[in-house]
Amino acid sequence: MIDNLAQHLDFANHHASATPSDIHALCKGVMEYGFNSAFVNPCYITLARESLGNAAKVGTAIAFPLGQDTLSIKKTAVNEAVMLGADELDIVPNIGAFLAGEDDAFYAELKAIVESTHMVGKPVVVKFIIETGFFDKLADGKTRIQKASRLIQGSGADFVKICSGMGPRGASVEDVKLVREAVGATMKIKVAGGIDTLREAEELINAGADRIGTSHAIEIVTEKRASS
Repeated sequence: MIDNLAQHLDFANHHASATPSDIHALCKGVMEYGFNSAFVNPCYITLARESLGNAAKVGTAIAFPLGQDTLSIKKTAVNEAVMLGADELDIVPNIGAFLAGEDDAFYAELKAIVESTHMVGKPVVVKFIIETGFFDKLADGKTRIQKASRLIQGSGADFVKICSGMGPRGASVEDVKLVREAVGATMKIKVAGGIDTLREAEELINAGADRIGTSHAIEIVTEKRASS
């Protein structure tokens, strides 16, 4: 039994075609159903903040979905997002560097970004995204996913986020168990990518996920209410 399912959900619209009216509808859904946050692209942070007031959090994605902006661009984007009113940041690190074995460079970027968020002087939740689908064909893929998760944990971030929703696949129950094993009980985990049914949401939460990013949040909680 999962209490207050809506608070586990970030209601998201990261479509390139998103319009201001779409964002108003997203925020209306957040307030009506009690979701944790409205997740929008950076250009809509101010609009979402004005629409929600203090009723819910505003989240945005940084270097999304590729993660291969320069560090200075990422730091600038992080700082501006927080100044505009974002409460939570889902950040794509340079996973290519990690896949190339450049673990120190990968970790250095994580640390620098976390430190940059702290410089703004406003509390903000930092999540770094691991696109687990990129590891599927590696012989040591599971080990590398766990290593990346521990580096994210060591950076001072608040969440490991599994998948962006724009990668080779979405988060799986096995991914969540792998990451949870790596980071222990206290580090938080967010998942994304094609999660659009109550069954999927509950399976991921029961496996150890704390938060789900989805554009189908209303459908999930509606299904939950119908089944209660």
